[in-house]
Amino acid sequence: MSALHLAHLPEEARGLPVVEVLGSLGEALSAHGSAVLVAPPGAGKTTLVPLHLLNTGTPGKIILIEPRRLAARAAARRMAALLGEEVGETVGWRMRLDTRISKKTRIEVVTEGVFTRMILADPELAGIDAVIFDEFHERSLDGDFGLALAIDVATALRDDLKLLVMSATLDGARVAALLGEAPVVESRGRAFPVTILHRERPGTVAVEDAAASAVRSALAEETGSILVFLPGQKEIRRVAERLEPVLSENVILAPLYGALDTADQDRAVRPAPRGTRKVVLATDIAETSLTIEGVRVVVDCGMKRRPVFEPETGLTRLETVRVSRASADQRAGRAGRTEPGVAIRLWRAEQTAALEAFDRPEILATDLSGLILDSAAWGVADLGQLALLDRPKQAAVGEARKLLEELGALDASGRLTPAGEAMRSLPLPPRLAHMVAAADPDDTAAAAELAVLLTERGLGGADVDLEDRLRRFRAGGDPRSKAARALARRIAATCRSDGRAQQTGSLEWPTDGDVGAILALGFPDRVAFRQGQPGQFTLANGRGGSLDGANALSNARALVVAEIQGSAAAGRIVSAGAIGKAALDRILSARGDVEEIVAFVAEAGAVRAWRVTRLGKAVVERVPMRLPRDERTAAALAEGIRRVGLSRLNFGRDGERLLARLRFLAKAYGPPWPDLGDEALAGTAAEWLLPYAPGAASLDDLAGDKLVLALKGLVPTQFQGRLEELAPGHYDAPSGSHVPIRYDEDQPVLAIRVQELFGLSAHPAIADGRLPLTLELLSPAHRPIQITKDLPGFWRGSWADVRADLRGRYPKHEWPEDPAAAKATARAKPRR
Repeated sequence: MSALHLAHLPEEARGLPVVEVLGSLGEALSAHGSAVLVAPPGAGKTTLVPLHLLNTGTPGKIILIEPRRLAARAAARRMAALLGEEVGETVGWRMRLDTRISKKTRIEVVTEGVFTRMILADPELAGIDAVIFDEFHERSLDGDFGLALAIDVATALRDDLKLLVMSATLDGARVAALLGEAPVVESRGRAFPVTILHRERPGTVAVEDAAASAVRSALAEETGSILVFLPGQKEIRRVAERLEPVLSENVILAPLYGALDTADQDRAVRPAPRGTRKVVLATDIAETSLTIEGVRVVVDCGMKRRPVFEPETGLTRLETVRVSRASADQRAGRAGRTEPGVAIRLWRAEQTAALEAFDRPEILATDLSGLILDSAAWGVADLGQLALLDRPKQAAVGEARKLLEELGALDASGRLTPAGEAMRSLPLPPRLAHMVAAADPDDTAAAAELAVLLTERGLGGADVDLEDRLRRFRAGGDPRSKAARALARRIAATCRSDGRAQQTGSLEWPTDGDVGAILALGFPDRVAFRQGQPGQFTLANGRGGSLDGANALSNARALVVAEIQGSAAAGRIVSAGAIGKAALDRILSARGDVEEIVAFVAEAGAVRAWRVTRLGKAVVERVPMRLPRDERTAAALAEGIRRVGLSRLNFGRDGERLLARLRFLAKAYGPPWPDLGDEALAGTAAEWLLPYAPGAASLDDLAGDKLVLALKGLVPTQFQGRLEELAPGHYDAPSGSHVPIRYDEDQPVLAIRVQELFGLSAHPAIADGRLPLTLELLSPAHRPIQITKDLPGFWRGSWADVRADLRGRYPKHEWPEDPAAAKATARAKPRR
């Protein structure tokens, strides 16, 4: 093994600021066993701290954990170069698709997910003396969980294990408290001055247009290479399309994002050849742990993609959000790593203060099923037992447990099942692990390839159809595709050697090589069915999804959606596989529900029946059926009346008058009369109406006599037979006329010619005299002359004035001075 002393370092490395605190850091680790190092970008912590620990006598291995593969490779290469070696000797790396270590390796640079699997497989971390968590401020789920497990090991199993958490922008006190009040060591940074410029992007200008314009200006006004931060791959592609036609021959355009081939990522990071400049179009992958040589200009759009988990649908969607102030500072700092630089921010200066201070920890906004499964394997059913910096939301925890129970990975008490153990043996998220473990033995290899395809972005292209992507992935000759296929073979081999069929029990449905059926084993809640127009789908979890009508999958009867973006109501399907009829029938046989639905259709005003096949919340098929003449139909009709209201019933003239009379009696007497308001009657139609219309299935079936009979049935027993006496339909006037009474006002109204009431000295009333009639007194020509509720008072008072007027207009009629003593008449002259 090569040894490294400070005197042997290149002058550039010897001058790195972290050198000044290496002694203090070593003392803190020796005395406490753990420490926190806060050091700005450019301090040299990533490369010099592990080498220092190695040089000061750490006998076992040192594990350096990086959040990203690109950063892990860069760190390992830098340390190996300082030792004058190749990667794989003293310093190596271990990541998902690439491992370079040997028996000589003492420093292993690993990604966070790899470390989690290492510690779960070997809780004692045999042969490992120190674990370093680099760039912990990124707060990934794997990083938080890995630290919690390491703390557990150091506390209960390995009091000699040294833990070091390093970060550029971090609340060191919180992490120190998590580590048992560990010492916090701070290092100054080594950054050259960076001039911050602001070029506000109007809301009407697309991100890619603003970024391309800023790059063109920077190429004209500044020297050196340019690093452009963009939200995602789509924006990177669009900016490249805008720049390629206008770039000179000495400017190299280099994309940089996670799904890019390893060789292309490394090419983006390497210095530009002499005499050229580079424009690197990157996602937030380039924020930390990485120095892109020659960059002295940064263009920052201020946006990033962030995964957001929706517990109600079990889906994780990507949303574009503003970066935090810490991220904006990290990005700007990239311009000053090797010389004074310029950072161009595409927003107003005062908007910076409104940004969140730090990025939201992933544990608060992501699917927790993998964390819950791994915690169960660790023997922890309650996440509160782990040393986590932030506690996850209970809704997300509950959804994760529900999914794992549905997949058979956990029992009802949260303990790991044999199926869960089999899933955990595969280096895959729980859904994909179950997909591989539960597939037909003949389809295990295809399931493993699909799983790798879904976890490694960019493999097989970007087509929505996973069957097409799988075909291209199998034919890919690039190193990344070959490494991914090798990983798929290892996963399939592990599945077979572990006796997967014995662990998972009986298969849910045969897959027969059907890509959709294989996907459905991992995503049973995302089987989607076409609804109406091509490209419109409803998932089994109730969410809507759409495809471009030109896509070949848009006409499929059913899909399994692996990835979807956008809102819950109408997300955009990103990757999916079609299901053949035979496979779909087997899935429906295993998990579908068939139900006879009897429901009221408001538009038709009638009850209809269907035989409905569902998978979860998605309707697969809806077939009309013969309407059952039983209590279901009656209940549906009653519910329909409640929904549409009493106004939709055809009472007819007699029914409406009867209802009005009954309401006046209910108002006059109160209990035991029932509530006869519209809402009350509509809500109780099953009790008062339907017994009078057996077999009714529509509103039309309830019209006419049935409604009249039902209304009469509402009359309380003690009032039965007295309806005409209490609330008569007509008033028998002293003149002998049979005059109808109106019950459509606040009071019953009698419109009658005044001379037909002559001889009447008491005011007319109904309901045992409880309700006086409102009299609309009319002239012989039926024109209103007076409204009164006190007929005797009218005779004594204003009648004299009214009489004078009537005598002038109707001289052929008799208008007595004392109408109470006169004889009533309906004629012009009373008969002799």
